[in-house]
Amino acid sequence: MSGSRSAEAVRAWGEAFGAVAAAVAAMVATAALGLWAAGAGGLPSGAFPAVLAATVVAAVGGTVELTGGAGSFGRTGATLTVVPLSVSLAGALALAAGLLRPLGPLRHGPPPDGRELAARAARVAVLWIPALLVPALTARHTFRIGLGGGLLDEIGDVLDVRPEVGFRADVAATLGRGLLWLLVLYVIIVLAAYRTPLPPPLRRFQDAARPPVRAVLGLLLGYVVLGLAVGLVTLCTRGHPAETAATLLLGLPNLAWLALGTGLGGAWEGNVPDAIGLPVPYALAAVLREPGGGTATVDLASLGRYDDRAWVLALVAALALATAAFLMARRFPAPWWRQAVRLAPALAVALVAVGLLTRVSARYGLSLFGLGDLDAFGGEVRLDPRLPLLLGWGALWGLVAGASAGALAEALGRVRRRRGRAG
Repeated sequence: MSGSRSAEAVRAWGEAFGAVAAAVAAMVATAALGLWAAGAGGLPSGAFPAVLAATVVAAVGGTVELTGGAGSFGRTGATLTVVPLSVSLAGALALAAGLLRPLGPLRHGPPPDGRELAARAARVAVLWIPALLVPALTARHTFRIGLGGGLLDEIGDVLDVRPEVGFRADVAATLGRGLLWLLVLYVIIVLAAYRTPLPPPLRRFQDAARPPVRAVLGLLLGYVVLGLAVGLVTLCTRGHPAETAATLLLGLPNLAWLALGTGLGGAWEGNVPDAIGLPVPYALAAVLREPGGGTATVDLASLGRYDDRAWVLALVAALALATAAFLMARRFPAPWWRQAVRLAPALAVALVAVGLLTRVSARYGLSLFGLGDLDAFGGEVRLDPRLPLLLGWGALWGLVAGASAGALAEALGRVRRRRGRAG
């Protein structure tokens, strides 16, 4: 009996280790390929491993702090907030596959009790901590930045103005947010998957949450697949293949979900200096660089000023949402009003999450002799969501799509029943 329990414990820990190892391997591989395509392999002073580790840290919601200095006569400042969602998604899918695999036999046996599910989560969390700790401790490096070359650099050496910018991961924040990332992913897996039945007290909540969760996940993942198809066509038919590959490997969901939110009526605000290149579609870059130096609004109207095809975003979003809602109504039959009530809050929460995950904030500057501000030799890239707008449009679209799909599914069901009686 004791030997059987020991073997079961070893098997359980092995499954948890396999899930964590698969997630880390997927994130590292995706980030490494993306950074290599972006040219990070040529960074000075052997910085590539540190940048790779920082990318993995950012992908799980960790904090990467930027630091800088400019010698005796100057100072530098820098901030950076961005989530490489391609890396995040690769890790999430690998971890989900690893977690779901050992739960398969549960379909043919009694459902697990709360302690068993908590134990499974705890084992993964225990192994997830060292998996996060390694990149968090590795993600640190310092770069020296030139003043423009030639005479300016020589003057900087004489005046002891040597701008440097570095980065390091906040270990405590990375562990905390990384565990929160894991917890959210585990909850989504439990709610969405058929093979993870909850104990009886929680089963009613799982049954109510599973249809909209699966519908919204299908919508988000479908958009990523669609974006991948568009990206591969762009990669094969247009120039800059390395730049396109880097965008796909690091930020594909960022752009795909931005297109979804914009197509459903949402909006973002931001700006980008002219001197900074962006590996994004022309219309988006043009909007963010609108003259005047103020804050630009990214929505269907502003994108349409630079590309007449922007209306396609609304059409694709409506069709994709209608498909997801109809599949939900077919797989999980319910009255049309219940389908609407199911989908509205789920889509609203999903669009708010999309807005938060696609937020970008990056700034670097240099001030000489204590005069002027840090923007004198720097710039800023910013993209912030309008969360109330995303929340409202998500709820409205969810109500409309859920009710329409529910009514259509009911009508098709009545037709099938009539044909069955006639036959």
